[in-house]
Amino acid sequence: MLLERESELARIGTAVRQAQAGRSSVLLVTGPLGIGRSSLLDEAGSPPPDNLRVLRANAAPTEQDFAFGIVHQILGPLLPDDLPTPGDHDVPASEAVLHGLRSVLAEACATTPILLLVDDLQWVDLPSLRWLAYLTRRTAGMRVALVCTLRDGEARAQHPLVGDLADAADILRPAPLSLDGTRALIRHQLGEPAEDSYALACHETCAGNPLFLQSVLRDQALNGHRPTAEQAEQARALCPTQLRDRLTSCLHTQPAPVRDLAAAIAAFGDHGEPELVRRHARLDTIGYQRALRTLNRLGLLAPRDDTPRFVHDVVCHAVDSALTIAERERSRDAAAEILHQAGRPAEHVADLLMGVIDTRRPWAMGVLRTAADAALCRSAPDAAVRYLRRALLESTAGDGERARLLIDLAKAERGIDPAACERHISQAVRLLSSATERAAATLLIPPGFLGDATSSAVDLLRNVSEDFEPTEPSQRCPSDIALRLEARLWQAGHENPAELTGAVERLRSLATPPPLDTGGARELAAVLNNAGVLSSALPAPEVAALAGQILEREPVTSEPARIALPLVAVALYAADAVEGINTRLSCEQRTERPHAGVHAENALIQLACGRLTQAREQADRAAGLSDADWRVPTTVVRAAVAMESGNIQLIERLLEDPGRCWPASLAMTAVRQLLRASLIARRGRSAAALKALLACGRQLDSAGWRNSVLFPWRPRAIVLHHRLGETLPALALAKEELVWARQWAAPAALGRALRLNALLPGGGGESALRESAEILRTSANTLELARTLLQLGRTLENGKEARAVLREAVDLTTACGAPWLTERARAALGTAAPSQEAPLTQGERKVVSLVSRRLTNQEIADELGVSTRAVEKHLTSCYRKLGVSGRRELLAGQSALGSR
Repeated sequence: MLLERESELARIGTAVRQAQAGRSSVLLVTGPLGIGRSSLLDEAGSPPPDNLRVLRANAAPTEQDFAFGIVHQILGPLLPDDLPTPGDHDVPASEAVLHGLRSVLAEACATTPILLLVDDLQWVDLPSLRWLAYLTRRTAGMRVALVCTLRDGEARAQHPLVGDLADAADILRPAPLSLDGTRALIRHQLGEPAEDSYALACHETCAGNPLFLQSVLRDQALNGHRPTAEQAEQARALCPTQLRDRLTSCLHTQPAPVRDLAAAIAAFGDHGEPELVRRHARLDTIGYQRALRTLNRLGLLAPRDDTPRFVHDVVCHAVDSALTIAERERSRDAAAEILHQAGRPAEHVADLLMGVIDTRRPWAMGVLRTAADAALCRSAPDAAVRYLRRALLESTAGDGERARLLIDLAKAERGIDPAACERHISQAVRLLSSATERAAATLLIPPGFLGDATSSAVDLLRNVSEDFEPTEPSQRCPSDIALRLEARLWQAGHENPAELTGAVERLRSLATPPPLDTGGARELAAVLNNAGVLSSALPAPEVAALAGQILEREPVTSEPARIALPLVAVALYAADAVEGINTRLSCEQRTERPHAGVHAENALIQLACGRLTQAREQADRAAGLSDADWRVPTTVVRAAVAMESGNIQLIERLLEDPGRCWPASLAMTAVRQLLRASLIARRGRSAAALKALLACGRQLDSAGWRNSVLFPWRPRAIVLHHRLGETLPALALAKEELVWARQWAAPAALGRALRLNALLPGGGGESALRESAEILRTSANTLELARTLLQLGRTLENGKEARAVLREAVDLTTACGAPWLTERARAALGTAAPSQEAPLTQGERKVVSLVSRRLTNQEIADELGVSTRAVEKHLTSCYRKLGVSGRRELLAGQSALGSR
């Protein structure tokens, strides 16, 4: 398929008409490799009209020494016996011979006009080239149109005879495909329109070169890939083998300086500079410029003046494939040496060292470690891990230095590969001579969130703890290390009911309040407090008080905070006391680079307040960041949002990721079971969902985990029992839940338990609902209050109070982003959804416009100079007036809003 070549075809058509009228023309089509010169000749010569004869010859690099080969391809049987035969080197291309060949052509075109097509002029044998140059100066009166193609950048393109032909010809230079042309070719090759990001990826990667683009699309089609946004990065990274081989052949025909320069550019990758590349290729300035121009003419370089780079990764692969393994190693090693001597950034040098199998440079170790530090500073732990693993292979140092290298590697792996982190810490511990150093190293292993430590990590903790003497001299506080080791051991035993009980007893044995002056003391208090949360052995007010004290004393950027804060945040969420987290966030959000914990804490606040839309937004942001300490809490929050909202798509996405999101632990197993039960129930299989919930409950009870806020299997089982008409089991679980909730004493949990009891016969009915509403008004969780008000309004049936209660339920559910509850409340109220023509105030319109810019509530408040509470009130009013449930629906309706 030939695209965007209308002007070139029109010019060839004009030349043909001139030939038919008795006027000759000479055209030369030039351009880089893959621009489509041969395809243009194919289109021009097929199919020929009845009154036109097409003669074509295709030159090849292997036939350059085949004398008169192109002449015989063109004239063939027309040649008389006295003219040279193909490959006859004994016959000189004399004036008489050239004139004779011209006469043969003149005779042929005297009766029928001729379109003469010669492809790849740069490879035409010398006698044939001399005849073509001779012909172009003597076509007057001949009914012939000569069209030749010439690849830019080839050495033979500079031959004087080629220059003579070019001087006599009109030059045609096809342009690269436009973005629209790229779209059209994708549709032709893959059979469907491309999505915008896919088309853009193909266009940018292939730079409009038809050969490159067709090669990529052919591989995509063979792999069954469709032109969707999901495949855009695959299209960018693809390096088709056939294209690589063709480029290798092209480079093989180039002179040595061009090949050397290409090898130098490939060796430096993205870090080459003109002077450094020139030094690597061992070229003087003139030779470098000449070779660079050749690569540019071949179309192999990206259009940049500052740094020589290839237009596509496949060119680099082609250069590498033309080298032996040893040559490639020497080239990369030499580039790294040049870059290091030039004082370039360590990461740039390290990138080149990563491509060398074995380098014995004495400076390599230091460069790799410096590069790892730089990568960590820019929040790129993946790169730091690669550099340090390579440094480990290069290391020949003694035990102490190797242990420090292993520890640095483990620190980098901590957030992205906890298993590797633990493995390398274990190796380092065996090399360290000091018990304090061994203890400090062991503490670098990321602890499990809710007791999900591996057995090997627990064994290492126990061994190091037994060996550790708090009185041993150390630069760090030995007693603080001892407290942190104790905290890790208690945390590792949280799935054991005996250990859980022991942790609570240990907390009670401490002073009231316990000492919180050091990071180790706060970490220990957070872990022991967490045991009280899981087992519900401590009441929520007591849990909240201790968690708040820890939060007040914990510096925002301290290392132990990475361990304590997730546990403290979960404790405050379970205790329905998130005000402390909110205060903490006001400090954390002022830090230069907010981490995943900021978004996870914010998600917990929003979830505890019943604001589902905002909770999901914050949890999704946290999930997008690499932070081992917050990954599991973030997954728990996202799961809770999914279950609260009944978002089947989100539930399915969470369940489809069994690796990164779901480590093998009781906590994550329980959350996964709750998610699966929620999904099954949403699909109408209540009995199967109930069975899964009861199995989850038995597993949690056996571990001593009884907190129904964190793992709400009982509330959900009560509803399913009720739905299935199983009143007695529902009542038994409801009473059990109420007893637990009164002991736990968190307003949200108690209000929910009262509402569930009121749902059942003999469960308290209206009085229980009124008590539930009264308690929930002291809670931050407006969603739970809305549920109680909806149930109370239905119980009251008609009347002024019922309508007032239901109207409040409508407002609360709208603000919370719970449209399914809003619909139920409106149905009970007997009102329709409000008209979308409800007028917005000027302030509300301003808030809506800022929402459309994807600003958060805090960012909108900063923009307008108001509090976040004022922004929330404006948004609640907008949701109510426009009849939407939250930000997503508001954004979806912006086009309609903007048209008014």
